Amino acid sequence: MMTGWGPPQADMEMAGLGFAGQTPRGVIDGSDLVFTMAFQPIVELHGGKVWGYEALVRGENGESASSILSRVSAQTLYRFDQACRIKAIEMAGRLFRDTDTKLSINVLPNAVFDPVANLHVSLKAATAAGLRPDQIVFEFTESERIPEPRFAAEIMSRYRDLGVLTALDDFGSGYSGLLRLASLHPDLVKIDMGLIRDIHEDSRRQAIVSAIVGLTRQLGITLIAEGIQSEDEYRTLEAMGISLFQGFYFGAPEIGTLPQVRIPRTVRGEFPVAGQRQTASAIMQGLPSLSAVQSVSPPSA
Repeated sequence: MMTGWGPPQADMEMAGLGFAGQTPRGVIDGSDLVFTMAFQPIVELHGGKVWGYEALVRGENGESASSILSRVSAQTLYRFDQACRIKAIEMAGRLFRDTDTKLSINVLPNAVFDPVANLHVSLKAATAAGLRPDQIVFEFTESERIPEPRFAAEIMSRYRDLGVLTALDDFGSGYSGLLRLASLHPDLVKIDMGLIRDIHEDSRRQAIVSAIVGLTRQLGITLIAEGIQSEDEYRTLEAMGISLFQGFYFGAPEIGTLPQVRIPRTVRGEFPVAGQRQTASAIMQGLPSLSAVQSVSPPSA
């Protein structure tokens, strides 16, 4: 999902936004673009709970993010980004029942204008939706070149000052990864799925990810492995010491609702203890396998 900043009051009026769950309209060159959000879980295995959800832009009829974004021009990018953030926050406020659940929203630094003024717009929406600042995570994508890295570092610093968490997304896929990690000081890093795919069969990927695990641990950064599609990928990464995971293996994105989530047995052969908002509908005994999962249903909104 794309997000960004623009002049707050002007954006709210031009995009037709509000804080009462209104669908953003009229964002793209005067047309009537209607979109919504899908939510994909981020699982904390050793806590036995859903740590948070990433908000992903979708069309109202299930159209892909790319089909929506193809209608966004450079002139309207930051207004659309702001509309996405407001929509994600409003929907999360209605869906989340656990006050510790995080909402992760992607940010494109190239669409940012005034980080302080526009962060206040997001925080105002969060307050209206019943979310605290520390429940919001803004993801900066590693795969996009940032023309002025110092500007992005300033943005992330301002976010942290106001209690919002920051993440570097797609780490290992893009521009100057280690230098960007050193300059931005994110709270979280999400390993690019290109490094994750079939990692159980690739010793080189294992060595790279192991190095990332050690580096982020020394820097005090929380690591998330995203794009997990198989039990073998998950088992390999969990054995390396990663505890936050995202991917279809744990739960597919669902539009307008929180999807059912499954939490597999840990490498140590024990199920994590489910959190308050979870109910285990199926727990199998025996060795770890694809069937050895907790099936966690989201609460009704």
